[in-house]
This record gives sequence, structure tokens and C-alpha cells, in this order.
Amino acid sequence: MNVILAAVIPVVIIGFVCAVVLVVAAKVMAVKEDERFPLVRDCLPGANCGACGFAGCDGYAKALVEKEGTPTNLCIPGADAVSKQLSEVLGVEFEDVVEMKAVVHCSGDCSSTEDSVDYRGIESCSAAKLLFGGKGKCGYGCLGFGDCKSVCPNDAVVIENGLAKICRPYCVGCGLCAKACPNSLISLVPEVKTAAVLCSNKDKGAVTRKVCTSGCIGCRKCEKVCPSQAIKVIDNVAVIDYDKCENCGACAENCTTKCIEILNNM
Repeated sequence: MNVILAAVIPVVIIGFVCAVVLVVAAKVMAVKEDERFPLVRDCLPGANCGACGFAGCDGYAKALVEKEGTPTNLCIPGADAVSKQLSEVLGVEFEDVVEMKAVVHCSGDCSSTEDSVDYRGIESCSAAKLLFGGKGKCGYGCLGFGDCKSVCPNDAVVIENGLAKICRPYCVGCGLCAKACPNSLISLVPEVKTAAVLCSNKDKGAVTRKVCTSGCIGCRKCEKVCPSQAIKVIDNVAVIDYDKCENCGACAENCTTKCIEILNNM
């Protein structure tokens, strides 16, 4: 019996000492959490899309409570409703959110272009990209396997005739589709701006025309007719400066190949 006690008692004492040390360490080394953090975090939608520029909703919430001056209008999917809640919780002035919509800068569907190879690999844009840049004649175009569609949390992306398209009423501007596109064809555009260049081909016009009848040929007609100088041909493809665009529609009306369109929310 004495032998057992002699073995147990030291173990109990060591365990007690370790417990005390852990409790003291937990008190001394504890990182105090701002009591506003859970309130701010509850305001955010939890999409963790990164559209705010931070590492998910937790990262944005942490910045809001720890870094003075962090804007409350960076949650694009949450729109004005979330910005209003955040401003109330933090006691700051409400900031309007610039709602964004995704745009696929390609109009090369099955009627405008065609495949150059018989691809029989994994049904994935990223996988197809590894094979000569994709299966289509246009190396800049939509690969059509729907990597963007698979990551969209709101079913706002559809694949029609081998081309990804955005259902604008369902799009919340999270930007996950843009991150998933291996050809970087998708960008976020302010919802109030309706003109969009649906081409990303940077080849010269004659080359582009051979691979896609809907591609931008860099003719500069759009550039010449734009009253606000909001559109320029850069690297053989038209690019819109949305800070200058006034939604006049002149670029779309005068586009030779009709690769510039006026989008709507229907």
C-alpha cells in the first residue's frame, strides 16, 4: 500500500502544479477579444468570398474592430443592408455600397467559334487549360467547363452553347467566379454601368477574326464615338474605364463585330 501511495502522490502533485501553471498562463497570456467582434461578425453574411479585400468574413470583422477607419461598405454581397448594420454596431456614419456584377468578357459561343482539338480529359476549365491552353481555337476565350459555375453560391452562372453567362439578378458580386476562371475572363463591374466588352483576345484583328467572328478586332470605332473617352483599345482589345463611362451606349451601337453589349438585369 505504501508503495502505491509513494507512486501516486508525486503524480498527483505534479498534475496539480501543471494545472496551476496552465491556469496562470491562460490568464496572463490571454488575448483579449474586442467585445464588438462577435456583433460585427454576425452582421456579415459568411460567404468568405474575399470581395472585401480581407481573408474572409473573420478577417474583415477583425479589421473593422481593430483598425480605425476601415470602411463599412466593403461587403459587396451584403450590399447596403450589411453596411447599415455595421455602421450601427460600430457607431460610425453609414457608407453606401457600390453594388457589383460579374461580367464574362467573352462572347465566343458555339456559333462564333469552334474547337481546335477533341478534348476528352477532365471536365474542368483548369484541366483543359493545361492542354494547349484549352480546346478552342481562341486561346483567350471561355473554356466552357463551368469552373465558375461550380463555385457560384447563388446559381448566377450558367453554361450555354459552351459559354459561361451571368444571370445578373442572381449575382451578388462576390467575385468567386472571377477567381476560378483560369483565363481571367471574368471581372466585377459596377451594377449601374451597363456597357461591357465581351472579348479578351489580344491578337491583331485579322488573327482574332479567324478564330472567332464575335471577337474584338481593334478597329477603334468605339474609341472614336465615345463622348467621354471612356473606352480605349489596349493590346488590340477594347477596354472600358468605368470611372468615365456615362452609359450612353454609343460604343455598342457602333461596334463592328457587336462584341460590346449593353447589359441589363433581366
